[in-house]
Amino acid sequence: MLLKLTSEEETIKLGARLGRGLRAGAVVLLRGELGAGKTTLARGLARGAGFKGRVSSPTFALAHVYRGKRLTVHHLDLYRLARGEELEVGIEELLEDPRAAVVVEWPAAAGGRWPKDRLEITLAHAPPGRRASLKATGPAARKVLESARA
Repeated sequence: MLLKLTSEEETIKLGARLGRGLRAGAVVLLRGELGAGKTTLARGLARGAGFKGRVSSPTFALAHVYRGKRLTVHHLDLYRLARGEELEVGIEELLEDPRAAVVVEWPAAAGGRWPKDRLEITLAHAPPGRRASLKATGPAARKVLESARA
């Protein structure tokens, strides 16, 4: 699925639609260059999961936990790992949390640790806004993607 997003608000709304379809065990990988809108989309995902507070980039903390009304979202930003820093993240433990979904910015930094069933979203600058390419790689991810179309 390829979408044109003309504003930050549209990016958040897309994330919220997807977030409403997230279930425990879901993994969403966010790719794109700096400033492409990964954290903005993550903000919408957390909102869709029922989180009402502030969502910010976890670049320096590596991870934030958003406990939504319906679902917990672990939001990881592996940018520092991508830059070669040695950091302990505990990805395996987060992926095993039975009450949470995991959203990851800069997922390539962790190699192939991700489950086969995941939603991959690539964001790119496309003035005046962004382009979002969404790909579901398994049945659970397809359900999340289908929920955003409704």
